[in-house]
Amino acid sequence: MCRDRRRNTILVSETVDPETIEVVKTYCWAAGTKVVMIPASAGLTDINALKELINAETAAVLIRNPNYYGCLEPAEEIAEVTHSAKAKLIMSVDPIASAILKTPREYGADIAVGEGQPLGMPLSYGGPYLGFMAASKDMMRRLPGRIVGETTDEGGNKAYVLTLQAREQHIRREKASSNICSNEALCALRAAVYMAAMGRNGMREAAQQCVSKAHYLQKRLEEIGFARRYEGEFFFEFVTESPWPASRVNAVLDKHDILGGLELPDGSILWCATECNTKEEIDRMVSILKEELA
Repeated sequence: MCRDRRRNTILVSETVDPETIEVVKTYCWAAGTKVVMIPASAGLTDINALKELINAETAAVLIRNPNYYGCLEPAEEIAEVTHSAKAKLIMSVDPIASAILKTPREYGADIAVGEGQPLGMPLSYGGPYLGFMAASKDMMRRLPGRIVGETTDEGGNKAYVLTLQAREQHIRREKASSNICSNEALCALRAAVYMAAMGRNGMREAAQQCVSKAHYLQKRLEEIGFARRYEGEFFFEFVTESPWPASRVNAVLDKHDILGGLELPDGSILWCATECNTKEEIDRMVSILKEELA
């Protein structure tokens, strides 16, 4: 959607999750697009490095907010730098976090993407899930995927139809920009039902509980020696140093049927708490670590 003959480079922040980075590299390799990584600094996208890397050949900048380490990126500043080079800003977001944070557009993003699994879908051993994408109106006709729009039929009744069908498989064949199968459509329906049932207030409540419980978990872990690695605001994920090997920490928790944090390559641990966790569960986990590791 962003690249053209003059702009064939994508800048990707190192604070985007590793799996997404690998997928981006795979797609860009096949499309002949160059991928350049933006270094991270203190758990955030390095703005100075971005300013040095961005140029007239840059088609887009990809960041995640909240990022892989749970930190909230300086997205507005990143957007300003990106747009100063006439490139597009792609922001990967969490749908629950978006209930209380600014919208991607308010941050300055041109394209918003994300994983829809938190919208009422069970983990199911990894899928099927759905992805979501939104773009500014001037990029609408370049959006991949099927778009359902509302119109009226001959009788004046409300009707839903596929819009922008010129891009679809049944018309453009191999040049189509969409490839949507039934399992993703069913997941999209489930997400729509979840959001309708939760409503605006319910989504905000879920997001606020994520923030509250994650910060409570962080404080409890700090009491037993797990110091935060990165300062600044976070949503429901955060990284700590570990006074014990991360593998030992998770082995202890595993004995008690608790899924611990994610061990990062440098030995630190990425923790997460959501609206599904209770205060009692958090206290129990901390007590187990204190008793068996201290």
